[in-house]
Amino acid sequence: MTHSPSTNLRAGRKEWTAFVVLLLPLLLVSMDVSVLYFAIPSITRELDPSATQQLWIFDIYAFALAGLLITMGSLGDRIGRRRLLMIGAAAFGLASVTAAYATSAEMLIASRALLGVGGATLMPSTMGLVRSMFRDDRQRGQAIGIWSAAMAGGIALGSVLSGVMLEHFWWGSVFLINVPAMVLLLVLVPVLVPEFKDPAPGKFDLLSVPLSMGAVLPVVYGLKEFAAEGFSAARLLSVAGGLAVGWVFVRRQRTRKDAMISRELFRDRVFGAGISLNAVAAFAMMGSAYFTTQYLQSVLGMGTMEAALWSLAPSVAVGIAAPTATAVAARTGKAPVIATGFVIGSAGYGILALTGTDSLWIVLTGAAVIASGIVMVMALVSDMALASAPAEKAGSAASLLETGQEFGGALGMAVLGSIGTAVYRSDMPDSAPPAARETLGAAVASADHALVTTAREAFVHGMQYAAVGGTVLLVVTAGVAVALLRGTSARAPEAVAAREGELVA
Repeated sequence: MTHSPSTNLRAGRKEWTAFVVLLLPLLLVSMDVSVLYFAIPSITRELDPSATQQLWIFDIYAFALAGLLITMGSLGDRIGRRRLLMIGAAAFGLASVTAAYATSAEMLIASRALLGVGGATLMPSTMGLVRSMFRDDRQRGQAIGIWSAAMAGGIALGSVLSGVMLEHFWWGSVFLINVPAMVLLLVLVPVLVPEFKDPAPGKFDLLSVPLSMGAVLPVVYGLKEFAAEGFSAARLLSVAGGLAVGWVFVRRQRTRKDAMISRELFRDRVFGAGISLNAVAAFAMMGSAYFTTQYLQSVLGMGTMEAALWSLAPSVAVGIAAPTATAVAARTGKAPVIATGFVIGSAGYGILALTGTDSLWIVLTGAAVIASGIVMVMALVSDMALASAPAEKAGSAASLLETGQEFGGALGMAVLGSIGTAVYRSDMPDSAPPAARETLGAAVASADHALVTTAREAFVHGMQYAAVGGTVLLVVTAGVAVALLRGTSARAPEAVAAREGELVA
């Protein structure tokens, strides 16, 4: 899976400078997932949204982002990834201004949707451009390792930055911080980043756009609702409907000559393995975050800002893990390091299984170990999958990796959250109020000290069971990774370079 780099493939100062610029949209897109955590009370006072509107203010961004990733990845391969990146940056900046000065809940929801559309153009474009700019195996691995760490860190940073901004400015400032970065991006990208696109993309399949959205959105929505609200027939129907549309979408891609998702991507089994392993990694990451966030706030009783600051602590380990993993993989090969990453993640879940009702450092240590192992996996499988894909399809390849990540994250919260919720409900006394038997948050809101104590113990008990489940899953996945990646190898860098040379506009 590794081979000696050729010196004529190595990126220089210009490419690395361009890479730093490309980290800007990545950070902002990931930060916007969590940037509203502190702003909601101020938004509620100013815009008076209904309960449903408040949910959509939070969720519409992630849904628009997830639903359009596949479309935008394919579009970038056709019109040029740099061009799509600039279009997306302009849209993201405009939507940020509109959101900052929104005068109604409906206007803010529409602006958040446009931010999601812009984010969907930025994510696959940046990863696709990294794939094209860094043709040396080792350098590309280093770049994608940094890319993965920045994405994970951006989500944690968003909530903290939001709190800091709101201490000094009005709620719209959490959106305006995007604008200078987008302006800088629009100025520097044409100077530093070359254009890459598919020289023979074929016709764009318009019908596949609603089909891809119809496959992704109902499944992601249903899984997230399972995690937040529990099982219901309507949510099960949403997931089933999305899977049915997904079957139609996949069938169309397999039979159409100019498919939105090229069949070339899956000719090398490494690519499919990379998507699957990346999805499991996202499952583990989001599954643990579901519990640790609630633990800090509802079990330990921290305020939102304090919890957000403590949640930054595991990011330090993440910043070290990804570059270390790529350096080790350059010597030993990716497969053993990927398997090791899953084992490290399982150890982190094992640490979480030891949590009590007053175990801040155990929780932070477990979260840091999980994040370190999982980011190792994400960095290496992303690099491996992108390297195995045809260079002209890098945007589509990146979008599939990120869509799989969305599915995996939603599934992690749904499955592990359901395990924890089932244990919580079984531990709560029948005499407890119905709302308190459903969620820890409702129990903590009550004035009954004995009930709150019982609820916290029940939540921790459920967290322990979910952690055991996460441990088993990741140990099994480590073995599966070894089996899937046995005997695989990337294409020779000289052949990659020859092909990619034809793609530079």
